[in-house]
Amino acid sequence: MTEAGPTSGATIYETLRDALRAETPVALATEIEGPNPGAKLLVRPGLPVTGSLGEEGLDRVVERDTRGELEAGLTVTRHYGLHGEARQRDVAVFIESFALPPRMVIFGAVDFTAALARTAKTLGYRVTVCDARPVFATQARFPMADEVVVDWPDRHLAKIGPELGPRDAVCVLTHDPKFDVPAIVAALGTAAGYLGAMGSRRTHADRATRLRDAGLTDEQVARVMAPIGLDIGARTPEETAVSICAEIIAMRTGKRATPLRDTTGPIHPGGGGTAVTAVTDEAGDR
Repeated sequence: MTEAGPTSGATIYETLRDALRAETPVALATEIEGPNPGAKLLVRPGLPVTGSLGEEGLDRVVERDTRGELEAGLTVTRHYGLHGEARQRDVAVFIESFALPPRMVIFGAVDFTAALARTAKTLGYRVTVCDARPVFATQARFPMADEVVVDWPDRHLAKIGPELGPRDAVCVLTHDPKFDVPAIVAALGTAAGYLGAMGSRRTHADRATRLRDAGLTDEQVARVMAPIGLDIGARTPEETAVSICAEIIAMRTGKRATPLRDTTGPIHPGGGGTAVTAVTDEAGDR
């Protein structure tokens, strides 16, 4: 259902302006080739469409696709038949998404958290660090984070879970069953596109048993990327942060990469030198 016809450009642009000022997600679909070049549809989550491309069937299909692109935060050009038919090229529509930055929620105020938060900020994420221990979860320790929350992970996810979508990531770095099991169970109930958990293969095997004991299915447990990150030989917190973010990017783009969970053998092969051994000891339980 639309609120206005194809000539309501002023209304559409005013609505777009207001959405951008309010920092709420919005997408604009513009016909760039076809019978009504310049005709527009404005789409906002949970609200009726504003505008029209001049044909009911085309409006219906473009609205559906625009909502999907907005949810993913993508800007694309799509082609349709005159009435919205697939695999035809009579009409070209440019869909421009104006979405909020993706979110990364990091559970666990540990040594690796600051490096991951910094790397995620470089990639444009809005970063939240959450830990139930107030002595560790402080803005002074994580000044790069947009938000530092003192709360239990599952309780925090109960508040923000409905807001998470396919572009968002949840990273569990806690290493403690009383934190990470409830966090993972709660995260699996959201639409977050990425869920990773830190820990060695042995740690995750024990965790997987606890997750099944908590009522999760094998399919749900398989959604957890653990050990977290790609197998790039990362040792330091900074290198580990790169491997985690690389895995998130690979999952989002559909490119083939090698998650650590799909490899065998030690996560950190032995190397020579005292300095390497010290770093490995610190990072070895990824």
